[in-house]
Amino acid sequence: MIILTGGCFGCTQNNNADKMKTIERDNAVIDYKIEGNGDTTLLFVHGSYIDQTYWSEQVKYFSDRYKVVTLDLPAHGLSGKGRNHWTFDGFAEDVIAVIKELDLKNVILIGHSMAGDINLIAATSWPAPIIGFIAVDFFKNAGTPLSPEFRKQADAILENLKKDFAGTNEQYVRKVLVTPQTPQDITNRVVTAYRAAYEPMGMETMPQIFNMYPTEQKLLPRLKVKLYLINVDYIPTNEEPLKQYAVNGYELIHMKGTSHYPMIENPEALNKLLQQVITKISSGNKDCTDHPCGHRL
Repeated sequence: MIILTGGCFGCTQNNNADKMKTIERDNAVIDYKIEGNGDTTLLFVHGSYIDQTYWSEQVKYFSDRYKVVTLDLPAHGLSGKGRNHWTFDGFAEDVIAVIKELDLKNVILIGHSMAGDINLIAATSWPAPIIGFIAVDFFKNAGTPLSPEFRKQADAILENLKKDFAGTNEQYVRKVLVTPQTPQDITNRVVTAYRAAYEPMGMETMPQIFNMYPTEQKLLPRLKVKLYLINVDYIPTNEEPLKQYAVNGYELIHMKGTSHYPMIENPEALNKLLQQVITKISSGNKDCTDHPCGHRL
């Protein structure tokens, strides 16, 4: 199952109370926020069609101990839409631009959904400052092409997007990304975001989302840090490709009881699991550095 999920950078400060700032890359302003101080930086990257506000509970929880950075990817949230082309490589360059512009050190990349792939490209393109890598509800079939059944479904989704972009996005949320137990306000929030998504960006990136497996096959073995996954059990994770491609090891932590959006549906539980992983990364992850391991909670 797929979850839908140059040069010198000029920095402009808004100087407002919530510390929102922007830089510009490739004709798009990138809106970002910094909270807290610390030797370790937690860089949170959101998933498809949503924005950095989905991480607000994580920012509040971690900013008293770490430097916490969030951003709106271009064509999301408050960031700009001025590009002619939209690619995962471009989004990864945006993440790298923020790291470089802010001169971030000891960075733990934390990405939800498609940001797992974006962060993977960023971490393998600019590995020097990266000390940790966490994906939230992603890499459930890493490096694996769609089965014929799911390829047929993906093709139907792509065709329907051409006819009714907003409506097709809404149906995907309701059928795949949330569950019958998801609180209505959360379902409404995600549906609203998906319906309002910037269509030129969505139409160009959706085919890429369904075909990222060759990139994962190529780049997961190049990831220089251990891969940590915090995945919700409403859709299971296939560990076999992780054993093949995550050559520096992986740890899979299972979270129960939410939809694809644990950061807003059960932030307390997710924060606790994130803290456990961050502590392991900060201490050198001595318990499982030489081989892949799975961890159920």
